[in-house]
Amino acid sequence: MNDRKILVCFSSKVSNEVQNHLKERLKPLSNVRIMFPEDTSDENLKNIVSEVDVLIGWRPSKSLLESAKNLKVFINPGTGINHLLELFIELNNYRKVTLINGHGNSYFVAQHAVALLLTLMNKTIPHHIFMKEGKWRTGDQDAASIPLRFREVGLLGYGAINNKVHQFLAGFDVKFHILRKNWNKQKDKLPTEAKKYGFAELDEFLKEIDVLIIAVPQTSLTTGLIKAREHKLLGPKGLIINVARGDIINQEDLYNALKNRTILGAAIDVWYNYHPKADKEDLKYPYEFPFHNLDNIVLSPHRGYSPFSDLLRWDEVIENISRISQCRSDLINIVNLKEEY
Repeated sequence: MNDRKILVCFSSKVSNEVQNHLKERLKPLSNVRIMFPEDTSDENLKNIVSEVDVLIGWRPSKSLLESAKNLKVFINPGTGINHLLELFIELNNYRKVTLINGHGNSYFVAQHAVALLLTLMNKTIPHHIFMKEGKWRTGDQDAASIPLRFREVGLLGYGAINNKVHQFLAGFDVKFHILRKNWNKQKDKLPTEAKKYGFAELDEFLKEIDVLIIAVPQTSLTTGLIKAREHKLLGPKGLIINVARGDIINQEDLYNALKNRTILGAAIDVWYNYHPKADKEDLKYPYEFPFHNLDNIVLSPHRGYSPFSDLLRWDEVIENISRISQCRSDLINIVNLKEEY
């Protein structure tokens, strides 16, 4: 690619601040040209992507990818590519296009996971509501905190997010258990000692822990992984934090586990219907069961990626473009389409 300009094009809109940041950081790469089309409709993009080497965006259409005949790499700058898998598996049946799963938001998602855990355990929300209602309660008669000390924390999945969760929680007096599919990918030393498990040891993993933090990709292996049986294995002291994808936990089983106190509580940032229809009271809920009526759940509207304005989240994209400009193949976070992540 060094013999000509490498064309990089955004197929999704980003702010002027992001554009200026990327232009400034990529300025030293004389063989890179980056484009930010004002009109990101398929109709317009199809007219300008024929020579593009790298596309960056969230939800490209099949027809757009087909129009980008020179495309070598597609970068999804947000964590999670299950919505792109079918499209890129089909595309790679007849041409090679590398799919990148960005992890630029992993710090914020990990921070949010820890925030959800502590909010749930410290009963922050009910006490906030008490005070808004003018109820001054300083004792433990209502909503006593749940100690984190001596808890057995289980990290389901150990990519960029749960690795950071591990670091953030390392200062607490807890023990760690980690379940991941491929331990051969673990090159760095763990932040603390931890017991290691493979997916075949899910039952043992759940029996040993009482805090389950889910940050695993949604694949055919993980979809519906946590059902009624798994809630029972986690047990009545069990707490679940999910910042991955909603469908990793069976929706009805999660609701029943919380309602019947099969587990102690949950804090959920990812849901089941991202285009909910308004009910008779013009309210929209991203689920089929009334989670909002439960008193042992923290509800969060898929905002673990926030703040989107942070510019450091684009460093990984910049590094990958730099490597492409040098004709390197060792790009960061290449998706293995067979493994689905």
